[in-house]
Amino acid sequence: MKTILCYGDSNTWGSIPTPTPNNGGRYDRHTRWAGVLRDTLGEEYWVIEEGLGGRTTVWEDPLSPHRNGLTYLPPCLMTHRPIDLAVLLLGTNDLKHRFGLSAYDIASGAGFLVDIILRSQTGPNDTAPGVLLVCPPPTAAVIPPKFADMFAGGVETSRQLAPHYQKVAQDYGVFFLNAGDVIQSSSVDGIHFEPEAHQALGKAVAEKVRAALS
Repeated sequence: MKTILCYGDSNTWGSIPTPTPNNGGRYDRHTRWAGVLRDTLGEEYWVIEEGLGGRTTVWEDPLSPHRNGLTYLPPCLMTHRPIDLAVLLLGTNDLKHRFGLSAYDIASGAGFLVDIILRSQTGPNDTAPGVLLVCPPPTAAVIPPKFADMFAGGVETSRQLAPHYQKVAQDYGVFFLNAGDVIQSSSVDGIHFEPEAHQALGKAVAEKVRAALS
């Protein structure tokens, strides 16, 4: 059985888009994309969902503690070893105005995590796990009021991420998927995914996983 680790933020956790300040809840395990991945791959694969709302690549968020993806990644890898493939989908929260990051900075943060995975020796027989780096899709063209101030300036930056993420994947020799080629962020809140997007993303990731582990 192959073990797949899905490491991400609220979209990996399965947050339901909502136009209000209240939490919209969580999709069920068969709707969120990692669950679709599990259902699509079948019983020969074990898919682990490690999604946390607000998680960044490598940045400390003073308003949302415990969200630094760098801090939790090493113990997470050790917890679930041996891991055949890690699917990394982070970067949307790096778009928040308070970080003031460029697309290059955000992709570099993702690259730092890729490097940690490749050096972790948490794959089979203490080898490096494979990595699938997924670039988050752009935000909606207009961010609704719920997140408008939080993501001020992030709309344009989100549209610049893909080539930087692709270069990171090329530099490290890992697999790459641009989620923006497959799905769109919901217009309801601008950043989360509708059920149809989760379905499409899960199936697209499944194709990449099969290719990576064939």
